Amino acid sequence: MAVSFLNSFLSYLVVLAVIAVVGAVAITLGITLRKKKNAAEEKKQTEE
Repeated sequence: MAVSFLNSFLSYLVVLAVIAVVGAVAITLGITLRKKKNAAEEKKQTEE
């Protein structure tokens, strides 16, 4: 019984870790892309 619970718990823990990593990568990528877009827009405004 305890082994079954531990196995299930570790399985959910791995799923949680994968979801957290995917979320962190998505947030980092979004911030990076937005900063690049803001810099490009600012450069375009300066040239006009």
